[in-house]
Formats: sequence, C-alpha cells, structure tokens
Amino acid sequence: MSNFFIILAAGKSERFNSSIPKPYVIYKGKPIVQHSIDKAKKCKKIEKILLVVNKKHKNFIKTVNTKKIKIVYGGKTRSESSFLALQSIRKKKVKNILIHDAARPNFSLKLLNKLIKELKKNKSVVPTIKTKDSVKFKNRNLIININRDYIYLTQTPQAFNYKELCKLQNSKSSKITDDANLFIKANKKIKFISGETNNKKITSLSDINNHQQVKYGIGFDIHRLAPKRKLYLGGIKIKSKLGTLGHSDGDPVLHAITDAILGACKMDDIGQKFSNKNKKFKNIRSTILLKKIINEIKEKNYFINNIDINVITQTPKISKYKNKMIKIISDICEIFPDQINIKGKTTEKLGLIGKEKAIACEVITSVSKYD
Repeated sequence: MSNFFIILAAGKSERFNSSIPKPYVIYKGKPIVQHSIDKAKKCKKIEKILLVVNKKHKNFIKTVNTKKIKIVYGGKTRSESSFLALQSIRKKKVKNILIHDAARPNFSLKLLNKLIKELKKNKSVVPTIKTKDSVKFKNRNLIININRDYIYLTQTPQAFNYKELCKLQNSKSSKITDDANLFIKANKKIKFISGETNNKKITSLSDINNHQQVKYGIGFDIHRLAPKRKLYLGGIKIKSKLGTLGHSDGDPVLHAITDAILGACKMDDIGQKFSNKNKKFKNIRSTILLKKIINEIKEKNYFINNIDINVITQTPKISKYKNKMIKIISDICEIFPDQINIKGKTTEKLGLIGKEKAIACEVITSVSKYD
C-alpha cells in the first residue's frame, strides 16, 4: 500500500509578521517545516514526501534538508496548492494521501500511524480536539450561544483515499480551509479520531516567542600536548606529531562546546557528567559524550540557537579543518552549519600555547527553552 505525505508550505505568512517566511523560521532548533519532514521520514509506512512551496521562497528552501523530497510549487490559495500537489503525482500508484499544514510542527509519529491505520476501513480520517472556550455565533445582529460539546476543532495531518479526494478536489475551491471540508460539502463520511493538544498551529510570531526562553553559556577547555598521542579537534582526527593529554580523547573543542551547552541549560559541567575517575570514559570519543548531552537537553526542551568557537593554538592552522569540524558539530548538535562559527586564534608564540605545548578552546552558545 502506497502512502504519500503532502506538506503545505506555500502560504504568504501575512499574519506572521516576519521577514523570514513562517515555514523557515527556526523553532526548537530547526526550521518549522523541517519538523514535519523529519517526522514523516521516520514513519516507515510513508513512501514519498511532497513539499509544496512558494516560488518566491527559493532562497529560504535552501535552509531545509529536502533530500529525497519532491518539491512542488504551490498556488495562490491553500486549496490550489493542495490541488497542484495531487496532480503532480497522478501518474504514480498512490493508494492514500496525507495532507499536512507546515505550521503544525508538533504532531506525533503516533498520530501519523493511527491515521494510516484508520484508512484501512475509511476513506477520510481527520484528527479533532474539543474546544475549552465558550462559543458564540453571530448572524448579522443576532448572537447565538453554541453548545461547545458539539464543536470540533480539526487538525492536520488529515488522511484520505487518494482517488476519492481527487474526485472532490479542484483548483478553484478558494474557501476550502482544509481538505476535510470537501468531504463535508459532498456529504461524504469522515472518521474523526482524537487529535493532540500539542498539535497547535503556529499563526503569529508570538506563538513562538511567548513560549521561548533564550539562555547563554560559556565553555573553556585546555589540554597539554604530548608525543605519541592522537590529536582530535572538533571531532576530526588531525595528523600531528603531538596529541592532547586527557582522560577521554582530549578534544578541547568538543569539551568546550559541551561545557557551554551544559552551562546554558544549568546542567552542571562536563567534569561532573563524565568524571575522569570513571574508567568507562577512558579514551572515549568526545563525539559520544557531546551526543549524550544533546539528547539530554532535548528531553528538557532545550534547543541550540548558535555556537561561536575560538580555537586557540599556535599549530595546526584551523582554517584548513574548519569546514569539516563544522559539519561534524552540526550533525551531532542537530543544527545547521550556518548556526556554527569557528575562529582560529594564536597567542603570538606566548605562553604554553605559543610554545606549542597546549591547545585551548573557548565557546559561547545560546539555547532556547520551549514551554
């Protein structure tokens, strides 16, 4: 059974009030739309992902990992964008289609799997939640109280039988705000399932900023250089006659990054987390230690905004290795390379570092914590 997943991200984001289009604004460490892409990729039941974008956002699309993603240019309205996406795969063998708004990055993989499961017996499956607010309906000068027990708020992703949806869909349905409306308008049966309270739509910039706390941390590390030791800097092994002394692999760059992140998140320091008295950390790669910390801060809803790094060494020259280091650090920290800056500094041959007897690193990082 082939399940295709469509992500609608072609809107103008007029209510968002940002110079950066809403799908590409950083949220929880990555662009809003990237969250939906990553979750869809994790779902083994989804065969293909389509991302519907605005032609005017070409420069912003580059900030998203679109590997193995089909890009479709959208229309002037949501319904037109949905129609163009459906038409782009009409020659494919598609059984089911799931349509999702990029502005909802917090849906779960569990919800995705439940929607697909329900499609085995239904042609339309839509998640809903009940409203907690009192509801009024205004008809000209008449205001009517509505029983909120009968009010359902629909969410996305919404799941449909592809052929059934194509029969109802057309590019002129400008007043259609979600695809479930097409089934309601045609008096077709819809299977409503419980949605998720966290699956809220991001409409304005305040929806992000009001739930975000920015914090900063500083990290510093220095290691002596000695013969017959390996030299690791920023996660890469560098050919050198001298290497760093340390309980682990002695990577001062990753150690300083780890400490800066721990400081920003108020989670002690690297020495407390990975004691040099513990044998299991003997000669361990610092990439493993940093990855462990990244997993821990994500559980506490912390996400990295940027990392600024000064590598202080007389030799080797950092410029030669900068790009490789950034690639490794970005992969471990699950952020984009342009969120990382590395600068090589010397001490003008002064002190231990200047005499090539030590290497140091200092780091400043900022993180965001989401409620």
